[in-house]
Amino acid sequence: MAELSNWAFPANLQPKPEEFRFDLAAALDAMVMLRAEAPEDAFTANTLGTERIGNGVVIRDDGLVLTIGYLITETTTIWLTANDGTVVQGYPLAYDQVTGFGLVMPLGRLGMPALARGTVRSVEPDSPVIVLGHGGRSHALKARIVDKREFAGYWEYVLDEALFTAPAHPLWSGAALVGENGRLLGIGSLLVQEQVDGEQVQGNMFVPIDLLEPILDDMLKLGRPGHPPRAWLGLYMAEDDKGRLVVNGLATGGPADRAGVKLNDVVTEVAKQRVTSLADAFRAIWRLGPAGTVVPLTIVRNGTAVHVEVPSGDRGDFLKKPQLH
Repeated sequence: MAELSNWAFPANLQPKPEEFRFDLAAALDAMVMLRAEAPEDAFTANTLGTERIGNGVVIRDDGLVLTIGYLITETTTIWLTANDGTVVQGYPLAYDQVTGFGLVMPLGRLGMPALARGTVRSVEPDSPVIVLGHGGRSHALKARIVDKREFAGYWEYVLDEALFTAPAHPLWSGAALVGENGRLLGIGSLLVQEQVDGEQVQGNMFVPIDLLEPILDDMLKLGRPGHPPRAWLGLYMAEDDKGRLVVNGLATGGPADRAGVKLNDVVTEVAKQRVTSLADAFRAIWRLGPAGTVVPLTIVRNGTAVHVEVPSGDRGDFLKKPQLH
């Protein structure tokens, strides 16, 4: 654990209690370190690894922890560590593939304060914020909102509006983005490159907290949102320097793989609708219907247009389910 705790941001980058009108110490103490283990035969083991480490934030008085879902997907063991050294086991209560949020219920008493939720409507580009990680003020970073914009990920993921910050927190996974009023604005997801004052700098992407409220009750009751699962193809695409959508990965045994889609295919149409970006392509797929919907694709392979019918699946069917021992 020394490699995770024996470091600190420079003093000028750390938030100071006198700079804010909220209880900074209580906000810091709402953070936990999350360590999770997934089996070697898990569907996500090759991409996410079997040992995962990140952060989580307590959002209710009963100790409910909000984190980024990829840390807990298919995990069999979760340990939560508070700033005072208390360690309890956690249960992966829910994971929402649409937003990326994950919920963990501690199986013991953490005795930590909850961090109140805010709204991204309270911040705009250049708004000052704080990025909190487990480990107290030395692991907290003063930052700014760089942008609020759409985000599309190759793993069939789109956010209409994500939050982008700089400078980057090095332990971003599950980190808490907090506004000047001390309220939670988002959960850390990615390390990204951002344009700031004409220069490329490293920053972070956060999932907006506003996306949690509409799905929270269903996640607590059902372990997932109440809406039908989205159509999933297991089709990993990237936009190349010519603006084309090139297949650069396939989920082994996934719908697109079984339907005969190949690496380096170029996807040009979904159900005869021209698509020119990741977000265009994924939204066109989802508009056709939920998991189980047949998705017609037009692809270009070695200069020839090919039409492929892909019976979509539910991504959740490929994932190992949590078991409470």
